[in-house]
Amino acid sequence: MDERHWPTQDHVDEIRKNVEAMGAQSGGFQIVASPYRICPLGAHVDHQGGAVTTMALDRGVLLGFAAAAGPEIRVRSAQFPGEVSFRIPQESTNIEHCDAESQWGDLARGACYALLRAGHAISRGIVAFLDGGEGFHGCGVSSSAAVGIAFLLAMERANDLLVSPEANVELDRILENEFLGVKNGVMDQSAILFARPGCLTLIRCHELDRTHQSLQFGGGGGGSSYKILLAFSGLRHALASKPGFNLRVSECNKAAKFLLEAAGREKKRKVAVLGDVAPEEYTRLKAKLAAVEGGHLARRAEHFFSERARVEASVKAWVAGDLAEFGRLMTESGRSSIENYECGCEALIDLWGILAEAPGVYGARFSGAGFRGFCVALVKAEMADEAARFVRRKYREAQPELSKNVGGDQGVVICDSGGCAYLMDL
Repeated sequence: MDERHWPTQDHVDEIRKNVEAMGAQSGGFQIVASPYRICPLGAHVDHQGGAVTTMALDRGVLLGFAAAAGPEIRVRSAQFPGEVSFRIPQESTNIEHCDAESQWGDLARGACYALLRAGHAISRGIVAFLDGGEGFHGCGVSSSAAVGIAFLLAMERANDLLVSPEANVELDRILENEFLGVKNGVMDQSAILFARPGCLTLIRCHELDRTHQSLQFGGGGGGSSYKILLAFSGLRHALASKPGFNLRVSECNKAAKFLLEAAGREKKRKVAVLGDVAPEEYTRLKAKLAAVEGGHLARRAEHFFSERARVEASVKAWVAGDLAEFGRLMTESGRSSIENYECGCEALIDLWGILAEAPGVYGARFSGAGFRGFCVALVKAEMADEAARFVRRKYREAQPELSKNVGGDQGVVICDSGGCAYLMDL
């Protein structure tokens, strides 16, 4: 096995037993480990061509599988009942969505859709068992991207396809944008496919210039001086099932269109994005933008441009080993998400505030798009347990009913940064 903390050998053996129980040959067993991710800074800017910072976690999705003899795909899950089964069609347009009770299986169907849509020949399916870990699904750590990438890697291995990480970023974008109907950018996929343990990944998401860069903390030292806290609010839902995320994306696009037209410039693409607007153009024209549609387009643009500046400042702080400044910028990002991007809800805002005040915490913000149930913080390693106890206690006082949805210590999880998605060497 690969020398990593996650997954454990016991967990791998359990996945293997489940795959073999589905009738797969034991000799053909393989497993994909696809991590969850956090975005310390860069909230809501990837779909607008902005830059983001990300880390993978030492937790994630495990997909055990064996290649099938023919085009049949069968998948079971540790978190969801039933079995998803279908045959790979010859064309992507012939792939249908799962019924309401098996929507988690749409990610397997979407992986096939994306591969076919990109022109890959896939004729062999998989027999697979998926385990995403208790408490993480639909909470803002990019569980959908982690699962989608796991299915892509498994299908590519089963069909002897050699696909680069850069190409898999685009395949998962097709899966989520076209098949699932979520208007997200490429942050989640890039974070999962390019992560390195202990490093901050800087991703420039502009579709004309997509780049990623791994940045060591403090020039290479001190990476063990912090831990990652994930705190769950008790609220959970799938991103595609709620209008808030896609609505905010559309508002950003409208703001970009207004600013480009006011600047006398044409759009570079079919849909305008704020990343095409120069900062000096925004500064010159933001008063005009504030006068239209009740000012909410101006608030979306203010979040984008202020967040872009915070991302650049956070990179400098990270490379310098200045966690205090990095954390301050995280918390400011959280505040802008609430005041300018206007996402979140009472419970998430309560949780964010509690995390920001917890002992040893450098900074905190919503995890994911702010329409899900987690908040994330960086905390001094030696104070992580104390901070976790503080957050559990204070959140129970603030939200007693929602706290009941979180059992025991699962409400606050202490993590380390992890590596990228990979096929394990068994």
